[in-house]
Amino acid sequence: MGDEGFGVHLANELSKKSLPDTVEVLDGGTGGFHLLEFFESHDRVIIVDATLDDKPPGTIRILKPRFAQDFPQSMSTHDIGMRDLVNSLQLLGKMPEIDLIVVSISSIQQQGIYLSNDIAESLPKVINEIQKMLFVNTPV
Repeated sequence: MGDEGFGVHLANELSKKSLPDTVEVLDGGTGGFHLLEFFESHDRVIIVDATLDDKPPGTIRILKPRFAQDFPQSMSTHDIGMRDLVNSLQLLGKMPEIDLIVVSISSIQQQGIYLSNDIAESLPKVINEIQKMLFVNTPV
């Protein structure tokens, strides 16, 4: 798993945080059509994904994708990627508002459950970004 398992580590850390009752933390695994019902039932979804994009490891980018081609290429060749999922949601007319946070990794690691130092250091930064997104429109 290694660095591409960033989302698992993130979901575990987020589940320890105090979040609004309307927030549901889901480890989406490797994506795919099993997430379709989840996306259909929410008005807004924040997706966090590790990506191989030739940027320095640990680089965090926040995107506001509107179309399937705005999503990074799926890291897995045997799985349905986010692009396919978004295409399906658009065809069904059930596309939620999506915020996409991508964390650059250098390679897919064959062994290990731990994050490299660069990726581990990005974890609290991503959590901070998510909290800002969640609380920006929350009345005081």
